[in-house]
Amino acid sequence: MNNPTDILVENPKPGVRLVRLNRPAALNALRGRLLEELAAALTEAGEDDAVRVVVLTGNDRAFAAGADIKEMADRTVAEVLGMDRRAACWLAYRRFPKPMIAAVNGFALGGGCELAMCADIIVAGEGARFGQPEVNLGLIPGAGGTQRLTRAVGKAMAMKMVLTGETIDARAALAAGLIAEIAPPELALDRALELAELIAAKAPIAVRLAKEAVLKAAEMPLEAALDHERKLFALLFATEDRREGVAAFIEKRKPSFVGR
Repeated sequence: MNNPTDILVENPKPGVRLVRLNRPAALNALRGRLLEELAAALTEAGEDDAVRVVVLTGNDRAFAAGADIKEMADRTVAEVLGMDRRAACWLAYRRFPKPMIAAVNGFALGGGCELAMCADIIVAGEGARFGQPEVNLGLIPGAGGTQRLTRAVGKAMAMKMVLTGETIDARAALAAGLIAEIAPPELALDRALELAELIAAKAPIAVRLAKEAVLKAAEMPLEAALDHERKLFALLFATEDRREGVAAFIEKRKPSFVGR
């Protein structure tokens, strides 16, 4: 990932990696280069023990306004189904093992909405707008929009958004359960970084297993998910961080977690 131009990466706080989408003139449209750079950045963050949480953001005008339509115009069925490198990128986003927080301002449409939904927590600025307008192009969402959106907001709202292509504002997104918080636009990123810093201070293995357990709630029958949760709970009794957390509680001090 040498001299990337479509994303910018920095480490603003201990344990926190900030990734900015960086195509402002195109409203951060998700062209192939951007998707590949983002996948590489997340893979690197996932393998770096110093990174405990990733914050993903765009700019004031757009988180990401969707796919790069010009780039997609001549794509064939074979490319989309089997040979499109985009699919591998989206798989990397979905399988990112650490907590990811999206700070969204402006448009999060189509692939931009789908990318935001790959995050575990979405903090949106007051003026943010979310939508899946693919039907306006004779398409449907193809990177999780019909599935993640339905799980987040329920069938009724998902059907309305996907079938009409209409967008919803941050207030409607909060009421529907799509986002976790609303902040003033100029403070959305600050709030996301604040949450990231809070999570980064927790026991890393417990945080990762907690994320896994919550995600399984949408994928498994209740009894199987409860059994999976119990096994993850038991596994944490073998960690140094569990012993440190309990000792710190008893000794009335702040714990120092090391990720072991």
